[in-house]
Amino acid sequence: MIVRCLESIYISLDANHNPGFTSEIIVVDNNSTDDTAHLARAAGARVVFEPINQIGRARNAGAAEAQGEWLMFIDADSILSPGLLSEILRLIEDGNSVGCGSTVRMEGLPWWADLTLKLWTVTSVVFHWAAGALVVCRSDGFREIGGFNQELYVADEITLSRKLRQWGRQRGLEFVILTRFPLETSPRKVVLYSAGELFGQFSRVLLNPRWSLRDKKQLPIWYDGRR
Repeated sequence: MIVRCLESIYISLDANHNPGFTSEIIVVDNNSTDDTAHLARAAGARVVFEPINQIGRARNAGAAEAQGEWLMFIDADSILSPGLLSEILRLIEDGNSVGCGSTVRMEGLPWWADLTLKLWTVTSVVFHWAAGALVVCRSDGFREIGGFNQELYVADEITLSRKLRQWGRQRGLEFVILTRFPLETSPRKVVLYSAGELFGQFSRVLLNPRWSLRDKKQLPIWYDGRR
């Protein structure tokens, strides 16, 4: 998955080549048990190791090494398109935003998962909540609000979206969700887990978010290593 993701980033960068724009690609090896680090280095990325398995901690580790004025976080099982990167770059150049997220697309979903994704898309756009698969933001804003909340094991991108929106509002900047070119991301969790497992997990989170989001043992869909 990491190879396809990196290939899509390089293709998108080439398609949007601008002599005044520079970039760096950092992959966080969050204590992986496969060839992620080796494959990422072979593809030309810089690899950062984070030994503690936590999504927000891994993202923060990558951000700590980044030198740019803007940060883009993308999951390894997602595919960046030239069109989406073009929209992101346009948003950066306009100078009116603190950051953005994107709607997402998954192929081959059963009807109930497709409906759930549609409901999430509406919620994301209305409340300006970024999906964890893609978050883009100014690095100064990210650092001033403290980055991803490491007390949370999932949904930290929603907290980050809220804080970035508040930080931006104080400076006349927006936090938006891009919709023209949805990010392609993997439906693997729908494949690996039954509908009962997924709805049971989400129900526990919705009924008791303060407890469940802070306990990795309560979040097996994200942390049990099933592949």
